[in-house]
Amino acid sequence: MHDQLKPIQIGTHIFPSNAFLAPLSGITDKSFRTIAARYGAGMVVSEMIASAALTNGHADMARRLGRPERLPNIIQLAGCEGRWMAEGAKIAEDSGADIIDINMGCPSKRVTNGYAGSALMRVPDKAQSLIESVLGATSLPVTLKMRLGWNDDCINSPEIAQDAAKAGIQMITIHGRTRQQFYKGAAKWSPVRDVVEAVDVPVVVNGDIVDIATAKRALELSGAAAVMIGRGAQGQPWLLGQVGAALHGNPVPATPALKERQNLMKEHYSLMMEEYGTALGVRCARKHLGWYMDVLALEFTIPKAARAALLTQGNALQVPALIDQLFDQLVEVAA
Repeated sequence: MHDQLKPIQIGTHIFPSNAFLAPLSGITDKSFRTIAARYGAGMVVSEMIASAALTNGHADMARRLGRPERLPNIIQLAGCEGRWMAEGAKIAEDSGADIIDINMGCPSKRVTNGYAGSALMRVPDKAQSLIESVLGATSLPVTLKMRLGWNDDCINSPEIAQDAAKAGIQMITIHGRTRQQFYKGAAKWSPVRDVVEAVDVPVVVNGDIVDIATAKRALELSGAAAVMIGRGAQGQPWLLGQVGAALHGNPVPATPALKERQNLMKEHYSLMMEEYGTALGVRCARKHLGWYMDVLALEFTIPKAARAALLTQGNALQVPALIDQLFDQLVEVAA
């Protein structure tokens, strides 16, 4: 596998591995991207930022511009009007973004009802006009993320990708589902090959990649240049470094030992308190704590009371001690 993979370069940025963290709304905030980068992710992408809201000064959209450590700051924008996408790109560039990514993959009704996200795949001419608006508004490299199509009768990603690449898009990521699938059923990696063959820019395959085996299979079937992992990294950000090492033929880092995971949970929690403030941070961090425990539960028995205490505690100062208590109580699951 590693003989086929070449480092991906976007603009002046050469990425250290070909296992990337997918943008996930409400999840890939600055804190999570920083941790994923530290554990070897080759690329990290921000949460989706609504361009109109960003332009109008929405505080949470501005927070999403935060720069992670180690890797280029890739800001993903969504929208349905060229003027807002252009303004959003300018704000992102002025705020220190290194690369702009355009969202044409989000399937949520809240987004697609406004003809943003994957709904743009139903109107390729409009999608192309938004792409050109962003390209014309910024000097930064611009990339694109989308799905195979709107539904099984509208698989038009190769055509959209071809037009986008001709306009100047420098990398294209394809989630191997249609919008109408949402996240149901299995992602299809083979159809991504049609996009690979249609363009001369790197294509990244995304969807249902959860370990080294699925990453290798996705690359084999798609012919893509890299993989992008989303939900598979929840609760185990080290997976990105492991997958990247395996794809490049390097020694695979060991899964962190318990003490490191204990410290990681506490550090991740602390980073989120800094990013969000404690009032909101306590609530936002619960899903991450839950995912860390879900991964732990594959090897250890998680006491129900300890889990409940962590996921309901409203005092941020008490949570680190509860994490310590949890690890003190872990009992290894018998093989």
